[in-house]
Amino acid sequence: MNPNAPETATLLMSCPDQKGLVAKVAQFLYQHGANIVHADHHVDREAGTFFMRVEWEQEGFGLGSEELRREFGEYVAPLAMEWTLHYSTQIPRIAIFVSKQDHCLMDLLWRYKAGEFRAEIPLLISNHMEYGMVAREYGMDFRYFPITPETKHSQESKEIALLREAEIDLVVLARYMQILSPQIVQAFPRRIINIHHSFLPAFIGSNPYRKAYERGVKLVGATSHYVTEDLDQGPIIDQDVVRVSHRDTLDDLIRKGRDLEKQVLARAVRAHLLHNVLCYANKTVVFG
Repeated sequence: MNPNAPETATLLMSCPDQKGLVAKVAQFLYQHGANIVHADHHVDREAGTFFMRVEWEQEGFGLGSEELRREFGEYVAPLAMEWTLHYSTQIPRIAIFVSKQDHCLMDLLWRYKAGEFRAEIPLLISNHMEYGMVAREYGMDFRYFPITPETKHSQESKEIALLREAEIDLVVLARYMQILSPQIVQAFPRRIINIHHSFLPAFIGSNPYRKAYERGVKLVGATSHYVTEDLDQGPIIDQDVVRVSHRDTLDDLIRKGRDLEKQVLARAVRAHLLHNVLCYANKTVVFG
């Protein structure tokens, strides 16, 4: 990310569709001196719902944060609009969870070091001991939480406490091979991103590459989604596929799939950090 980029504010909005919504939002911002730099909108005609993302430069804008929240809230109240406000000066804090496989973790950390994510990653959590040196190399705190069926609830309670203490905004599961219980999902709604190594909804659950190989598929994929209490069924943020053939072995599918997993997870994390994602009805609108 460009550290010299102008400071901006972003509104994410959704409401029942009706005429004039884009004009209403633009007029409000214009009246207060906004220089809009990005604006996009979408209408789900089947659901009758309007979605919009608008971003403007802070320089010259006439409202502070509290004034904007109050005045814009009053302005759109008759529209039954749901909205959130984000500032580029607010740097999100990320915790990464990982198990044995490190390809997604290392890709995220490389991108982080390269400045692709406008975020801080202060915390790395694993149910395996191997990642202490990695965490130290990237200036992160490493915490080891071994998980068994008997200790799962108590360990997740400790993880939740740690995440809150560290003021974590987003949890990224970089091939974390534990099913999260409702208590941790409810503690961070729409703030846990997972990478699943198949093109959902195909091959939900464990060993998707083997299932795909045994089925003789001609495509394998990867899916990044928000975590919900229903396994691998949360709102999808990003997906991709690569072709395979009868000549490909199971190892070939895994190799090709891992390359996809890294790219898809990185794109999903970036979309979330840029406030490009709106969730509704277990689906997403992803601007950008």
